[in-house]
Amino acid sequence: MTAAVPALQASGLVKRYGALLATDNVALALAPGELHALIGPNGAGKSTLIQLLAGTLAPDAGGLHLGGVDVTSWAAHRRVKAGLARSFQVTSVFARMSVEENLLLAVQASAPGRFGMWRPRSANTDLLRQAHALADRCQLPRSQWGLPAGTLAHAQQRKVEFALALAANPKVLLLDEPMAGMGPEDSAALADLIDTLRGQVTILLVEHDMDAVFRLADRISVLVYGSLIATGTPEQIRADARVQQAYLGEEA
Repeated sequence: MTAAVPALQASGLVKRYGALLATDNVALALAPGELHALIGPNGAGKSTLIQLLAGTLAPDAGGLHLGGVDVTSWAAHRRVKAGLARSFQVTSVFARMSVEENLLLAVQASAPGRFGMWRPRSANTDLLRQAHALADRCQLPRSQWGLPAGTLAHAQQRKVEFALALAANPKVLLLDEPMAGMGPEDSAALADLIDTLRGQVTILLVEHDMDAVFRLADRISVLVYGSLIATGTPEQIRADARVQQAYLGEEA
C-alpha cells in the first residue's frame, strides 16, 4: 500500500543569521489531517521555522513541499492560494471593521470575481452565508457579529482570526502560539475550538501551553537550538529523556 503524500514536508531547512544557526537542517513531515505540535524553549527557532514554512522568510538551504508540490521558491501569497494558511502570535484582525465585515472580506478574497465592484459585500447572500457559517464554526455568537472586531476580548479576537484563516478552506494551517496572553479558561475554550478542526485540516501548532499541546497533538516535535531532537506521540515525548533534560523537565 502506497503511503500518503505528506500534507506539508520540510527537508533540511537551514536559516543562518550571521554566526547564529536559527534552524539546523530541520526535517518535518505532517500527515494529511494530522494535528502536529511544535514545542521548544524560547530561542529554539520556532518562529523562524514558521516563517520559513509560511514563505515570509527564505531558507539558506533545504526545501518545502505542500501536498507533494515543491513550493520552496514560492512567495507567501502564492502558498496561501495553494492552501497554506497561518495565524500570528499577535492577533491580526481589521480592528475597526465589524466581525461580519472581517469575515465577508476574507470570504470575498478567497472567491475573486464573484461580486460586482460597486455592490456591497453584504448584498451578496452567498458571501454572507459563508461568513455566518465561519462565525458559527468558530463559536462567535451572533451578538458580536456587528461589533468592531477590535473591541472584542482577546480570546474572541483570536476566534475571528481563526475564521479569517479558515475562509480560504486551507489544506494546512499554521497556528503560531494562538493561546498567548490567555488565561486558563480562555485557553481551554480555544483548545476546544482547535479540536473541532481535527481531521478537517492539517494543523501545525506552535504553543507554550503544555496542557493544550499534550491534549490536542497526534504527534509532537521538539526543537532545541534550531535542531529537532525528537518527534513522536505525546506519550513518547513525555518519556523521552532528551526532551525532559532539554525542555520539559517537571512540566512533563
